[in-house]
Amino acid sequence: MKRIGFRGYVIIAISILIIALLSLYIFNMNRITPTSRKTSSVQVTSSSGDGDYQTVIKNGRYLTSKARGITAGSEANSLDTKHFESGLLSLAKNHFKTNQYVFQEGQYLSSDTVTSWLSRSSDDKVGLNPADNGKKDSDREPIYVQSLTEQDFMVKSGDSLKLSGMVIGVAMNTQDQYQREKYGATYTQDISTADMKAYGKKIAPKIISRIRQLKGISDSVPIVLAMYANAPADSLTPGNFYAEAKSTKGTDLSEWQSIDQKSIVLPKLSTDTSSLGSDENNGFSNFKTEIQDFFPNIAGATAVASFKNGQLTNMNVTITTQFYSQTEISSFANFVAQEGLRYLPSNVPIRMVIKTSNETQAILQRNKDDKTFKITVLD
Repeated sequence: MKRIGFRGYVIIAISILIIALLSLYIFNMNRITPTSRKTSSVQVTSSSGDGDYQTVIKNGRYLTSKARGITAGSEANSLDTKHFESGLLSLAKNHFKTNQYVFQEGQYLSSDTVTSWLSRSSDDKVGLNPADNGKKDSDREPIYVQSLTEQDFMVKSGDSLKLSGMVIGVAMNTQDQYQREKYGATYTQDISTADMKAYGKKIAPKIISRIRQLKGISDSVPIVLAMYANAPADSLTPGNFYAEAKSTKGTDLSEWQSIDQKSIVLPKLSTDTSSLGSDENNGFSNFKTEIQDFFPNIAGATAVASFKNGQLTNMNVTITTQFYSQTEISSFANFVAQEGLRYLPSNVPIRMVIKTSNETQAILQRNKDDKTFKITVLD
């Protein structure tokens, strides 16, 4: 019998070590909790558990919208862009439950399609906006439809995702800014609420019919159409959704349902005699007084409070300062958080931004059920 030499023992020891390390690696990999679940080349992120949708990742990257940010012209009020998209997602939760559907950025309306739909109508009848009547005064045909946003809602079907719902947001103008000549002065044409709503109802069946014809959208996929009124250019608050209708099959469209949303600026002007936001206004005024008394280097503090059916849904606070040292910013942020708990409404999301005229210094965030503010001081 041949004896194993020293070299043989070394080879055996190395082999055993490799097997042990490989076993340990496999064991640890199985213990890792995945942050996403893979379905073919598509991954679905895990739910955060606080009423948010799972989202779609494809080939390792977040699946972005194919037509995000396309408008018929320049956005008159910059507040509308973010508010339109976030408000649309909140509205979608009334139709597609977060524990049953996966959210996907719009994938069926291409940028070319949206651009053509937002144009003026011509011989091809593609544009949703009225044809130019050639007039340059208040009798001109305004641009009614400013932007379209698509949001898709999927369900898992084996190793893939299936489109099971869609929300289309239609942003309508309350003002149309135009030029009478190239590079000339900019003029503003007001659009009455009645005209805006009437035109929105007129184009709604066309939008549903066209979407049904897109590849990949079955005749039975529910489609919610949500109408949004953009804010005037000089408004300190964003616009609001005002109506919605649903198509459950084909080109049928349900009766329009009114949406009662409104945003107000705090502190309220003395000329604002409405009762909406009175309690919130009193609390914010006290909050503003406290932080101004404690830190005199404050240029201003305002808030935008959003309401639905008369109830506060969220508040965004902006505080402008003249601080420059990190210690001042940190101390002030902590004091703001303390006073925010004392004077600002509870049980609603509140976001506060502390900034100078040209940079953000700190962000304070409190979600609906949180008891404290999360403070982030920026370098």
